[in-house]
Amino acid sequence: MSIRRDSPVFISADAARSVFRWDEAVEALQAAYSRPFEPAATPPRTVASGGRAWLRCLPALPPGGRYFGAKLMGMSMAAIAPSVDYVIVLFDRETSRIAAFVDANLVTGYRTAATSAAALDRIAPQGPAKLAVLGSGLEASMHVRAFASVRPLAEIVVYSTTPERREAFARKIGEELGVAARAATEPSAAVEGADIALAAARSHGERPILFGDWLTPGTTIVSIGSTVPSQREIDASVVERADFIVCDTLEEVIEETGDMIAAAEAGIDVHAKSYSLNALLAGEIESQRQAARMPMFKSVGGGLQDVVVAELILTKAIAAGLVTPLPIEFDAKHV
Repeated sequence: MSIRRDSPVFISADAARSVFRWDEAVEALQAAYSRPFEPAATPPRTVASGGRAWLRCLPALPPGGRYFGAKLMGMSMAAIAPSVDYVIVLFDRETSRIAAFVDANLVTGYRTAATSAAALDRIAPQGPAKLAVLGSGLEASMHVRAFASVRPLAEIVVYSTTPERREAFARKIGEELGVAARAATEPSAAVEGADIALAAARSHGERPILFGDWLTPGTTIVSIGSTVPSQREIDASVVERADFIVCDTLEEVIEETGDMIAAAEAGIDVHAKSYSLNALLAGEIESQRQAARMPMFKSVGGGLQDVVVAELILTKAIAAGLVTPLPIEFDAKHV
């Protein structure tokens, strides 16, 4: 497909789904996080709120990439049927123009799981793994697929509060991946003997769903559900037992997630054993990684992940002829 370099394109969720591959996304994120970062290139997310509406912005200029941009998402509770739209706007470094608008709801799930897999690939032991999954929603299913791209899964055990959903999840994911999968009636039973424990479902009432005394020595933990101070997913005892904590955005994970705030209030020195994903993938903390006996990856998500995965999808969608050219032109200010 011939695309005018000064005209933006739109990438739908269907187009993104058609070209996305887990292994390629994991590799792209590992490459991006292994490069030196300019602090100003990945600023903290911002949230504007007022009048029963909110808008979140996650900007990033990933090192080494052709594109930079931001993910925007917003919702108005005053709407008749409130919903959240996600869009990633990509700018082209070569032209300095807006290159694409990417429907980002599906991409958000892709980038979260692919980032977790990028970290897991470096902190979990090699070889077949028994995976415990707490949760049966979109994020849980995407994480299982992402993990299967970096580790052979020997067994999957899933727990969620609704028996029908956990049974359906185990049946579907087991058939899709060709892996033995079953549902557990209690979260502690799902985690028992697991090599990898995935927490991907905050509970009603923001009560922790994973506790430290359930974990077998040597378990690798991945927690993605607590991303703001009001949210809880893992108990402080999990943070206490973890001896090597990798964070996608170090300061935001430690200072702005309910799980880590609760751990600090319980007297746990979180800072002493927490490191950035950038430091891990750049090879700066190898001695700490090798000494770890119960590593954990904790994520809040970030614009760098959005832009890296969106660039991958844009490049592949253009090659496959799956983008929608937009009949628009911006009145650019030349400097």
